[in-house]
Amino acid sequence: MERGVELTDEDKAVLKSEAKLRPTLGDFNSIVCFKSAVIGIEKTLGEKAAAIALTTAGRHRGKDLAQELCFSGSSCSFDDIGYKLETALGKDGTCLCIINNIIREDDVIHVYTSETFCSAGEPQGSERQCTYTLGVVWGFIEQVLGKRLQGKHTESVLRGGDYDVFKFTFL
Repeated sequence: MERGVELTDEDKAVLKSEAKLRPTLGDFNSIVCFKSAVIGIEKTLGEKAAAIALTTAGRHRGKDLAQELCFSGSSCSFDDIGYKLETALGKDGTCLCIINNIIREDDVIHVYTSETFCSAGEPQGSERQCTYTLGVVWGFIEQVLGKRLQGKHTESVLRGGDYDVFKFTFL
């Protein structure tokens, strides 16, 4: 992915949360704890309702993140969007996932991800979908483009794919 847009120091401060929510432990917790919450939500609400709730929560987070980075409604290339998203969600950000590539073909956007939170610790063949991670990417891209999208998890590393692929179409 081309590195056309660099994050400013202000962007980096937002990602590292200069106003720490917890002064000693910081802003991050483990995948083990978050996945336990996801499984509890699924058991309480059922898989379909939990998927809707988690995707919606992710979309909200993605939109907020784009706004925090002053990156909404801008006209950037998909390489630039991918770079900012990778920096925000990858190893230098919240460690939610790695954004490997974003490709737009006509009215379809494909986002190739790896090491997603949702796939972590899952056995091969698992039917788990990337609900929260899909939602974060979805919300971010919608906020940046200023357009509504329909999103779907189309390929999974758990089911033989090289990436977890999210497909977005314009509504």
